[in-house]
Formats: sequence, C-alpha cells, structure tokens
Amino acid sequence: MQIRSQKDFASGLMFVAIGSAFSYIATTYNMGTAAKMGPGFFPFWLGMLLALLGAIITMGAMAAKTAEDKIDQWHWPSVLWVTGSVVIFGIVLAYLGLMLSILVLVFISAMASHEFHWKGTIVNAVILNVIAYIAFIWGLKLQFQVWPSFFTA
Repeated sequence: MQIRSQKDFASGLMFVAIGSAFSYIATTYNMGTAAKMGPGFFPFWLGMLLALLGAIITMGAMAAKTAEDKIDQWHWPSVLWVTGSVVIFGIVLAYLGLMLSILVLVFISAMASHEFHWKGTIVNAVILNVIAYIAFIWGLKLQFQVWPSFFTA
C-alpha cells in the first residue's frame, strides 16, 4: 500500500501514539467498573477511542480514493512562538492570575501568525477570557486565582 495523504497518515499516527499513551497511563489508576467508575476508567476508554480513530485515519490515508498531499515544511519560529506561549502561560498563571495569563498567552502565540493584527488579537483575548471565566470559574467552580494578588489586595 502507498501513503497517499501524508498529512492524514502523520496525524493518524499521532492520535494512535497519544491515545495509547493515555490508555497505558490510565491503567496505573483504579479502573473500577462501568457501574462504579474509578479515576482510570474514563481516560482509558477515551485514549482507546482516540487510538482507534487514529488507526482509521491512518488506514484512510492509504486508500485509493484519497487525494494525494504532502506535509509542508514547518515554520520553526511559529512553532517556537506557540510552544513558548503555552510554557509562559503555565509559569505566570500563579503570579498573574487567569485573566492576565490568558492575555499573555494570546499575544505571544499571535506572534506566530504571518497575518498578525492588534485588533484581532485583542478581540480574541477578550473572547477567550470571557469563555474561560464562564467555563472554569462559574461553570466548573475551579479555584483559580482570577486576578493577580496586587489587583485584589
């Protein structure tokens, strides 16, 4: 068989690897039963589902009806901007709080775009902050520091 879609093949392999890793790690937790699920039950089956989906995508990449495509070269500065923004978000979350950390995340990751615009980035940051506040603070009632301590003291 010939790989016709390199993008689908690579993404399918990535799904299989990540799903398998999650399922393997989930086996270190108590699985429980379907009636009384343990902490490892849901991640195990979610990982298995992801791995199965990846296998289907990988096989589909080799089907005769699939359009041929190649993987483009990575633009390494963009990869570093996005990865760096996530790392910096994790570092500053405890100090700046959720709202300002998301602002930092969005502005740094926006630098990866070849079509960077301040207005679009500001709108994106505001919308993402609203969604995060509604989902994590109101909805899930997670105990994140929302604002930096020097704002609230």
